[in-house]
Amino acid sequence: MGQKVNPIGFRLAVSKDWRSKWYAPKKEFADSLHSDIAIRNYLKEKLMQAALSKIVIERAWNQVRVTLHTARPGLVIGRKGQEIEVMSQKVSEM
Repeated sequence: MGQKVNPIGFRLAVSKDWRSKWYAPKKEFADSLHSDIAIRNYLKEKLMQAALSKIVIERAWNQVRVTLHTARPGLVIGRKGQEIEVMSQKVSEM
């Protein structure tokens, strides 16, 4: 019988990096993880047409940095940067 291996964890050293880059103590870990999932779901729904390939979330102290890798940055930014400001405000509320 073969052993089942997580495909992301198995290939991390070869070709992939973590999707979230942060550390949290045991008490705060679940809250941070749930907020990451909420942010990812919101961005995936909002930017479905923008061809998102990767969403990287980094946390340091009181800051959250969300990096979007997309094929269509014009849809993400919007006219005069309006869309990006609306999304950043919504993400900061989460």
